[in-house]
Formats: sequence, structure tokens, C-alpha cells
Amino acid sequence: MSSSVVNRRIALHRVDTTDSAPSTASNSMAASPNDTPRQSPSSTSLSSLGSTDGIDLQKVNGKMLDTYGNEFKLPDFTIKEIRDAIPAHCYQRSAARGLGYVARDVASLATVFYLFHNFVTPEHIPSTPIRGVLWAVYTVVQGLFGTGLWVLAHECGHQSFSPSKTLNDTVGWLCHSALLVPYFSWKISHGKHHKATGHLERDMVFVPKTREQYASKLGRYVHEISELAEETPIVTAATLIGQQLGGWLYYLTSNITGHNKHERQPEGRGKGKQNGMFRGVNHFNPSSPLYEAKDEKLIWLSDLGLAITLSVLFTIGAKYGMANLTVWYILPYLWVNHWLVAITFLQHTDPSLPHYEPEAWTYTRGAAATIDREFGFIGRHLLHGIIETHVLHHYVSTIPFYNADEASEAIKKVMGEHYRSDVEGGSVGFLKSIWKSARWCQWVEASEGTTGEAKSVLFYRNRNGHGVPPQKLEEPAALS
Repeated sequence: MSSSVVNRRIALHRVDTTDSAPSTASNSMAASPNDTPRQSPSSTSLSSLGSTDGIDLQKVNGKMLDTYGNEFKLPDFTIKEIRDAIPAHCYQRSAARGLGYVARDVASLATVFYLFHNFVTPEHIPSTPIRGVLWAVYTVVQGLFGTGLWVLAHECGHQSFSPSKTLNDTVGWLCHSALLVPYFSWKISHGKHHKATGHLERDMVFVPKTREQYASKLGRYVHEISELAEETPIVTAATLIGQQLGGWLYYLTSNITGHNKHERQPEGRGKGKQNGMFRGVNHFNPSSPLYEAKDEKLIWLSDLGLAITLSVLFTIGAKYGMANLTVWYILPYLWVNHWLVAITFLQHTDPSLPHYEPEAWTYTRGAAATIDREFGFIGRHLLHGIIETHVLHHYVSTIPFYNADEASEAIKKVMGEHYRSDVEGGSVGFLKSIWKSARWCQWVEASEGTTGEAKSVLFYRNRNGHGVPPQKLEEPAALS
């Protein structure tokens, strides 16, 4: 597909609303609201700040285009409007119901193990190849049930599991520790992600490279990017395989894909520290710049949970052999990591999504820079709807997943054209989107011709000829 041709086929279901001019930069750094059902955020309307003396700032600042070539307009609603639109009963959390889902997922994991361990044996199935295929299926199925349990612990971290913080953190710590996740360490950094979604200097997951960063990675000048040849599909595939196999562990150990502005850590913990292996930024060390001094005991408690699980796994491996441990736990664990990375990647990486420099970011805008997708029965039942209702989750993360569909429908009326979803193709479409996003979304840059605040709203571009082409920049005189 030629880079000059803009693909306007969009699998986004938007409800048209009356457009309103964007907010001014003076209001761009509004603090994120405290995410509880009882919060009453400011009712200041962003749309009321969008013009000066009748001047349409959208026109003055230039047209913003997403990767598909569609004009983007800044969200014009308030957090209060979002919360007020959600029925009151959607905020209600039930400990009994939450524990029931945990029991269901644990029972599913135990039942599958029992059936395979007792019946997929040489006595019942003499054929070694058939047994091998069945045990491969086992790892996939257990990976899905394990991901469902991961999601329930995620609910605990957001306090949407039950009204009891003690119960939430106890269940979350137990479930995540069993999956080798440092619960409190993740909970703290994940909370910062929610407070800064879409912020290029503060977000904690899948922060895209800017054009300058992408050029630097390739050893190129910024102006050369638009002239580069297409990235070969094999390179894209290799990158995705690495991301899906090791992305989660790499994130925990090096904060890869998170922001790298650690010098700003208020207690001075980030001085001299950068993302990357053995550079002082990880989810296990209490002195990491991801945390503050008050978090130290929680980080150690998270590490204790990992140590207990690793001890149990070591004991099982010593008694039953590493081959059995690999099939029983390690391979399903890698499937859990795969699904976690894929889900998070696709929630925050799409040709329609903006990212914001500090001058243009607000909590309202950032929370809208996410997208809902569809993964069919697996997504809605095994994975507890984390894929299908993510936009709502970024506005009100304390709503339990079993009320999220109704609440999502309610906020669509407020968000209008700013609500994004890609449900084309269902489960197959979800899987295809991993490849599509990797090919379409390589770096972010401002739309050509934008000025002022609009120049601080960045969109994905690529060198593969998909969608709006990158800007053609002149070679600096110093290089001529």
C-alpha cells in the first residue's frame, strides 16, 4: 500500500456529538481525580476553555490527523459528566461475588490439572505424539485460566474486588504471588500509569518512541526517517516474538516501555538511574525510583510472595523433575505473560490513539487515549472483560468488571466521538491487531502544519507505507 494513500477504513464505532474547541494549554496539567466512587471532581468544562475572543483554536493550531487520516479533536467533556452518567449500582462491589470468581478460576486450574495428570498418560493414551499435543493444549488452557486469575488480582489492586481494602490486598497478594507477580510493587506503578495515561513523560506502560527517539535507535538523523525503506516483516515478527515471550519480565526488571524521566523523582531516587537491565529501575528493589520511602515494606512484602512461590516451585521441580515443572507451570506461566502483554499493548497502541506532551495533557484526555476491543467468549468470560471495557476502566477503575459493560454503555453517550473501540473480526480480529499495531505504530509525531497546543498532540506514524505518511523534514543546514 502506498504511503500516499490514507486508509480510511476504520473499525471504530463512534457516536457523533457536537464538536467543541479544545482546551487551552493553561489547563493541560489538571491533576487526576482520586479514583473512588465517591469522588466529586471539578465540573469545569474543557469546552468552555477552548476559544479566545471567538477564535477557533482548532483552526489556528492546524488540523490534527490520526494515522488513518481522520481529523482528531480534543475531548470536550468532564470527569464529572462521566461519573454522573454511570448508574449508581454499577459502583457497588461484592466481596462474595469477587471471591466466587476467584474460586471458579482456581477450581478450573485444579480441574484441568487433575484431568490431564490422571488421564493423559501412557496407560490411557499410548501414542506419544497425541499425548504431546494434548499437553500442549493443556499449557494454553491453563494460561487462559491463569490470566483470568491475574485479572482478578488486578481488580484487587484497583480496590474494585470488594469494599474491603484488607480483603482486596490479601487476595491480590496471594493470587499475584502465585503467578510470580510482585503484587504491591506492580500495584503502585500501575496506579501511576492510570494517573498519567497517554502522557509521554509520565506514563508507565507502552510509552511510544518519539520520532527523535526512533531515529536515534536506528542511528539516523530525524529528517532521514521519512526516507527509510519499509521494515521487513521478519524484523517485525522477531520484535513481536521477543515482546510476547519476554516483555513482561523485561518490564518488571528494567521498566522497559515505561517513562525514563526518573531524575524528577521527588526524593532524589532517580539520579543516575535509567530504564534497562541493572540500571537501578525495577519492580523488586525498594530504592527503585518507581517508589517512595513509604513504600519500602510493601515492596519487601511483594518480594516475599515471590520467594515463597519460587521455593514451592523449586521443591516441585526437585521432586518431580524439571520437565514436569516446565509443562505443569512454566509454559502456562509464559502463556499468561503473553496474554498480559498482548492485552496491554493493544489497549494503548492503535492507529487512532493520540499521545500527549506535557503542554497538552489532561487526565480527561489521557484516559480517552485507550481503546476497547473484542475477544469473544475468552475475553468476556475467561478474562473477565478486561479487553472489552478498558476505556471505562481508565475513567473509573473501582467499578467491578461484572458491572463494566453497563457502565461502558453509559459513558459512551458522554464521550461521543471520543470513545474508541475496534471490534471488527471478534477474537480473530483481536489477534490480527497485534500485527497491525506493530506495523502501523512505530513512533509518534505531531501532525504536519500544527502549531501551539495541537503540536503537542502526537500520533503514530510508520515507515511501512500505512496511513498518513511521516512529515518530510529538511536536512539541517549544519549537515548540508
